[in-house]
Amino acid sequence: MVDMMPLDFQGGRFMRDRDRVKEALVVVAAVFVMIGLSACAQPEAPPAEVDSVALEPVNDLPNPYSSEDGWATLPDEREWGSTAGVDIDPDGEHIWAIDRCGANSCAESELDPILKIDSEGNVVASFGGGLMLFPHGLHVDPDGNVWVSDARGPDEEDLSQAGKGHVVIKFSPEGEVLLTLGEGGVAGDGTGATLNTPCDVAVGPDGSIYVGDGHEGQNTEDPSTVARIAKFSADGELIASWGRWGSGPGEFKTPHAVLFDSQGRLVVADRGNNRLQILDQEGNFIEEFKQFSRPSDMHFGLDGMIYVADSESAFNPSPNPGWTPGIRVGSLEDGSVSYFIDGAIEGHDRYPDGSNPEGVAVDAAGNVYGAVVSRGGAMVRSVRQ
Repeated sequence: MVDMMPLDFQGGRFMRDRDRVKEALVVVAAVFVMIGLSACAQPEAPPAEVDSVALEPVNDLPNPYSSEDGWATLPDEREWGSTAGVDIDPDGEHIWAIDRCGANSCAESELDPILKIDSEGNVVASFGGGLMLFPHGLHVDPDGNVWVSDARGPDEEDLSQAGKGHVVIKFSPEGEVLLTLGEGGVAGDGTGATLNTPCDVAVGPDGSIYVGDGHEGQNTEDPSTVARIAKFSADGELIASWGRWGSGPGEFKTPHAVLFDSQGRLVVADRGNNRLQILDQEGNFIEEFKQFSRPSDMHFGLDGMIYVADSESAFNPSPNPGWTPGIRVGSLEDGSVSYFIDGAIEGHDRYPDGSNPEGVAVDAAGNVYGAVVSRGGAMVRSVRQ
């Protein structure tokens, strides 16, 4: 601090103090200049984090549907095993479904896991036996081709599994293998065309192929875990990939299902983050929705409503406390949720209080199909009353 004694008393001291004040001002000015330059040199701030405030559970909604099991009869007295994938044929009536070979794996089975079923519950076509370990996501394109992801890798001690898993296979409606994405039996690192436990697949409006790659993100805190969208050309060449493990915009913790809306936007069921993410076709984040609970799969009805299946919220410990598993029906235009299909089947030995479908599809008549993994597995059909 500058001494405030009278100037005539300070004599030569005044000159020395004045010089010190001038030097101090120069130093202060220099510091501010350096701070300003440093700020200008900083990289651009990262995108703002999406609001992560937890929502109150959306459970108390009307259910105008009645659910049933046992409507579909599998051949040779075969019983349903776990199933995660279901979609609708282009005719709007038949469904295509995955059955994990009467169990929760096809690793030791030659049964056909891919089934085409008519509205009366009859299996009219089947294929894929011996080709997959863990059939998971299923997508039917506008030409009727059936795409299936194999979301596990081989057991190295079981030579019969060698060369299987970590792929997406495109079948013709008759079961001919038309294309394979990834390298069978080889786990990718999330940087190239080799896949790693791919969850799901969808064909975009221009014919490009989008794969939700990486099933393990919800089970780890390892940021190197594969969690991305891989985009391929129609003939299977890798175009680009985006995303990484995390909870920010455009990051994923298991991109469990992928789907395009009527605007050509990519909808991703980011299950480990309990949200739907909306991206453009180049991977740019647009918005997110958390009011549809913990999404495992989704499907658009002809009315434009989205049907979102939650299969995991009741697990113990719950990854989404307070939320009830089932199918929520709503709109991505305004974010409203209108109905909740609990999938309860009166008198059922396994699902009297509700079922937890991992896959969902809606036929042209508005019937909703829930592909259930837990408690043995089932294909539950819900009909509007």
